[in-house]
Amino acid sequence: MYDLRHTRLTKWLNDGIPLAQAAEWAGNSVPVLLAIYARCVSGQLSELKKRMEAGEDLPELPDEG
Repeated sequence: MYDLRHTRLTKWLNDGIPLAQAAEWAGNSVPVLLAIYARCVSGQLSELKKRMEAGEDLPELPDEG
């Protein structure tokens, strides 16, 4: 049973599910997920760099006018 749970959490994290959401679903805290699953997450760095460069998910600045 634990192997299935580990597989599901690894998949969620590799699919880009936010840590806080995966932790809630798993009944764990974010620090616990990071301690256990940080080595399992792979292949997201290039996508994150693209999103940062494109300015995605950045908050809009309020109009000063």
